Amino acid sequence: MSPDRFITLARSTFEITLWLSAPVLIVTVIVGLTVSVIQTLTSIQEMSISIVARLVSVGAVAFVMMPWFLKKLEFFTLQLLSDFHPYVH
Repeated sequence: MSPDRFITLARSTFEITLWLSAPVLIVTVIVGLTVSVIQTLTSIQEMSISIVARLVSVGAVAFVMMPWFLKKLEFFTLQLLSDFHPYVH
């Protein structure tokens, strides 16, 4: 495999990873910041509230976005495996 092909494959792999992880990470950051602000304002310093809120938000986003995740992964896999000949050399 030539270095150009390897770089293209690595770039597309990192790109799909970024697209798939971004919604979950963005929602987790927003929920974490919101819960932290609320905990600061109310002087509640219980760590389990923050952790449970983030876990629930990650589960909800993953459940809601799963069809989109699967379509993106399916497209990437089909694109990769449909023309696998250049990667064998």
